[in-house]
Amino acid sequence: MEYREYLRFIPAQHVPEPFTEPVSTWWEWRGRRVHIARTVDPQAPVRVLAIHGGGGHAGLLWPLAAQAGPAGAEVLAIDLPLYGDTVEPRPRAVRYGDWVELLCEFVREQAVSDPRPLVVFGASMGGMLAYEVAARTGMVAHVVATCLLDPADPDARRAAARWSFTGPFAPALLGAVEPVLGGVRVPIRWLVDMRNMSPDPALSRLCAHDPRGGGVRVPLGFLSSFLRYRHTAPELFPKTPVTLVHPAEDRWTPPELSVRFLERLGAPAELVLLEGCGHFPVEEPGIDQLADALRGVLTAARSTGAPAPGSARTIE
Repeated sequence: MEYREYLRFIPAQHVPEPFTEPVSTWWEWRGRRVHIARTVDPQAPVRVLAIHGGGGHAGLLWPLAAQAGPAGAEVLAIDLPLYGDTVEPRPRAVRYGDWVELLCEFVREQAVSDPRPLVVFGASMGGMLAYEVAARTGMVAHVVATCLLDPADPDARRAAARWSFTGPFAPALLGAVEPVLGGVRVPIRWLVDMRNMSPDPALSRLCAHDPRGGGVRVPLGFLSSFLRYRHTAPELFPKTPVTLVHPAEDRWTPPELSVRFLERLGAPAELVLLEGCGHFPVEEPGIDQLADALRGVLTAARSTGAPAPGSARTIE
């Protein structure tokens, strides 16, 4: 797992010395060898699972996820099938639902083997994955997401994929071609607007051409399955607290798309807009706000064992 290329974009005060080096571990799941980067700290009272999005991987997310380490958490970052160092035997067949099922089974196994509270931190598409895993398992202490982009929302679909000209017809069109073209693999950067990953063109280029991330070839059926996926309705979401830490200057997925989803939640919800940050939130002062938000969530989990209902500010 390579994270050092991304670490150089993190402000120096958020790169502690010595930096928390990840340890590579592996988990077998349905014929796949899933890579999990992690710290090993059995004395930490809380754990954080970081979930990347489309075009990401554990190494890309590690410089952000590692911010939780100094706050007293054991950190895990997973490589989902097609990305990072996970070994995927049938890449043409990977669909969005596979990611959801994998993460749910992983979280359930973690809950059985380790009683410490688990905070799930999802970045980009990983935000909705973290949300769905919490909804399905009931074993997540707190969801922290940089984005809550619901594909059931036509505006969110247009933001998610370059094929915005298909508008509300995108899911039906892609579903129609799935039997013939679903296994055709193309670079993910052809399908999503990775040019707007960051206001820094160098960081956007790195993300777009990373052979473990934006350079990965994904099947068209994966995009189709994401656009047609129906997540748990926010009104039916359990009482797990959700903190949305959305980059305020996100030119890829505008904050209002995530905020209007958050406002429908019946669970305790908190909104933190990361000032000055693009989709990949590394700019100041937003990255300071992200670190503060993570510390607050972890403090609540550490002191109570799980965030108490209503401990987050309910948005109006």
